[in-house]
Amino acid sequence: MDTVSPSKRGVHARIGEQRPSLLRRFLAGINWPLLIALAMITAFGLVVVYSAVFNRADYNFSRQLSGVVLGAVFMVLVWAFDYRRLLNMLLPLLIVAAVLNLLPLLPGLGVEVNGARCWINIFGQQIQPGEFAKIATILMMAAMVSRFRGKLVHGRDYLKCLALLVVPLLTIMTQPDLGTGMVLFVIGFTILFNGGADRKWLIITVLAIVALITAVLLIDPVLDGWAGHDVLLKNYQKNRLLVFMDNSIDPSGLGYNLNQAKIAIGSGGFMGKGYLQGTQSALGFLPEAATDFIFCVLAEEWGFLGALGLLGLYVFLIVVAIRIALKADVFGRLIVCGCVGMWVFQILENIGMTSGLMPITGIPLPFLSYGSSFMLVNYIAIGLIGSVWAHGRDQQSGSLGMEAINDVSKLHDRRRW
Repeated sequence: MDTVSPSKRGVHARIGEQRPSLLRRFLAGINWPLLIALAMITAFGLVVVYSAVFNRADYNFSRQLSGVVLGAVFMVLVWAFDYRRLLNMLLPLLIVAAVLNLLPLLPGLGVEVNGARCWINIFGQQIQPGEFAKIATILMMAAMVSRFRGKLVHGRDYLKCLALLVVPLLTIMTQPDLGTGMVLFVIGFTILFNGGADRKWLIITVLAIVALITAVLLIDPVLDGWAGHDVLLKNYQKNRLLVFMDNSIDPSGLGYNLNQAKIAIGSGGFMGKGYLQGTQSALGFLPEAATDFIFCVLAEEWGFLGALGLLGLYVFLIVVAIRIALKADVFGRLIVCGCVGMWVFQILENIGMTSGLMPITGIPLPFLSYGSSFMLVNYIAIGLIGSVWAHGRDQQSGSLGMEAINDVSKLHDRRRW
């Protein structure tokens, strides 16, 4: 027998009507500009990659497609996951980042390519775990810096954050992978900058790194002569620095890669040679055309207009991400800043190195370069940004992130760790 009065039933009915449906909540959690930017860059990237690999037996275009499909699956899963649940997982994230960087060193698992042991072989598939360490580093640094609520002014606290960043940096250099190490540092530096770190500490850090690099360049020849082999810098790394300082050195040897890259970019002109009409990559003159020098393939076939269009899509994606960051809590904002910092540095470094404006480091171009591991990581980063959008604006539990940050900050103040 129904014992609820008509008036109460009316109240319950009105409450049920006001509660959004599951479909409406799902649609509310989607940021369409973010997905549109992703779809456009991915489509453009697949078109360019196909041109770079369609006549190459050592590449498989279906592998790139599988990376996109798998990336889309992981993006949806990460997007649906509430990023705020990772706020108190600082230690597990630190361990994950270190383990991922050390996996290639395990006998029978790691694979050495071009003098670097950056890959692991699982069921016949080569995976680069250092790429996934980028995501772990973003989450780890964001979780740490967000505890200071935008006021990282004390030197002792700043040193703690730097010490946390040093762990993935040191472990990635055991491979060694200088390019990924640079990306990890930029991720950490971007999060520190946006997390309210005192500018004087940031300047001191940059000056200390410059001094360290200078010391390495001065000491390395002495150590090499004493040990009889490369100690700090590998021979190919020294050659890349020499070519960057003077690209006329040995144009058919040490400077071959850079010279062929410039020829490909310059020959594209304003409109490009036309799709599948590039000669530098098709005839095998351009090395690593599908990976490190994919921008050269784009510039040769699509010309200045195609390169400008790609940059416009990148700007669109970054602007959308920044708008999401501005509406998020501290933790969410720092996650988005870490992802944006990672993308911006990789874009500038990749295009810069192919144009002779930056040293060649082997850093790929986001969403374009061939490689399923790299594509998967970029899609996971999109999923993180989508999670910040979907859950950071949740009115029913919107205070969860800030309450968790405040609780952790109080614990930090009591323990002074």
